[in-house]
Amino acid sequence: MATRRFTGTVRAEGRGRVVVPVPFDPDQVWGVKSRHHVTGTINEVRIRGVIETSGADRRIVLTAAWLRDNSLAPGDAVEVALSPEGPQRADLAEDIAAALDSAPAAGAFFDSLAQFYRRAYLRWIDGTKRRPELRAARIAEMVDLLAAGIKQRPKN
Repeated sequence: MATRRFTGTVRAEGRGRVVVPVPFDPDQVWGVKSRHHVTGTINEVRIRGVIETSGADRRIVLTAAWLRDNSLAPGDAVEVALSPEGPQRADLAEDIAAALDSAPAAGAFFDSLAQFYRRAYLRWIDGTKRRPELRAARIAEMVDLLAAGIKQRPKN
């Protein structure tokens, strides 16, 4: 997925929050999702987060720890580069992508998960390399769990 670059101004919001406005619609750029987990840089310093949306306003929240370590304050101009975090639908194996496409609720939930959860499901499925007959069953189980809104496969 393409990295988006822009210049922004850090601003303060209510309750002590500090944000960087995002001047584009991530749904149009990276596809419609309920949450956009992103990675990138702000003034060449790594950041991970979620693009929050409120009406037409989109922003990245800068945590207190990130601000402490990087000394930014409201009013500062910043150079930002953002891209989607973790495996995206276009990166998936055909059988997994087809299964998620056939179950829109499961696919949408998968897309909303943080990369940790997406990668855990994919590692579990890829663990069938020595027993390929299990792959289809694991994909079906993953789709069922995602459709039920379960972030992480229960440990047996």
